[in-house]
Amino acid sequence: MIESPLTLYKLIILYMLNKVTFPLSNSQISEFVLGAEYTDYFHLQQALNDLRDSGLVTTQRVRNTTNYHMTEKGLDTLEFFKGEISNDIKADIDTYLKANAYELRNESSTQADYYKTTSHEFEVHCTVTEQTEKLIEVVLTVPTKEAAEDICDNWSGKSQEVYAFLMKTLMN
Repeated sequence: MIESPLTLYKLIILYMLNKVTFPLSNSQISEFVLGAEYTDYFHLQQALNDLRDSGLVTTQRVRNTTNYHMTEKGLDTLEFFKGEISNDIKADIDTYLKANAYELRNESSTQADYYKTTSHEFEVHCTVTEQTEKLIEVVLTVPTKEAAEDICDNWSGKSQEVYAFLMKTLMN
């Protein structure tokens, strides 16, 4: 039996990460947990930090987004304790993930970030991945931070169009 609500929040997060084939962002996890009113923002962030600090999840920062990946240690922990998550909570998670699968996957598989180069320009890295395979990777050098931010902001909405254009152009 779970002795601490914080432990339940950690198990909910691990269960969510185990049910998808891609990382989930802090905001995606928060949307479910806070929307279902399982806890408040501060306890959720504490649970996420504890999971990271104990090696049950790893994080990857892309611009202002933190993405969470479950580790083998996290999977082992979930397997050991998954009976502690009620069937109702599991059903809530499963329903949420099924209803939002496309948006969640699209958001996590389409990423863009930029870095300042030694020549004081900005290099923008844009990718679309399908599970662990990169479908497309575009690297552009632009003169200003504003241009780099604009490209990053627009990549998610334009990546399919860019991919289709490149395929059509390069295949003909």
